[in-house]
Amino acid sequence: FFIPALAALFIVGMTSCKKDWDCTCTIGGVSTTSTIPDVNKSDAEDACNALNTAASIGGGSCSLD
Repeated sequence: FFIPALAALFIVGMTSCKKDWDCTCTIGGVSTTSTIPDVNKSDAEDACNALNTAASIGGGSCSLD
């Protein structure tokens, strides 16, 4: 019982870990990287997706690194 409980706690802890994330956008052959500071991966993905929406208007795209 102890090992599965410890593994579950580890997984939950890792998914809520906050750190800095990089979102790289390329528009017209020019790449720029924006740092999204001190957030969990889900929030970083949301922020990068918002940048991707804006970049796609100019024919570009963004991805989370």
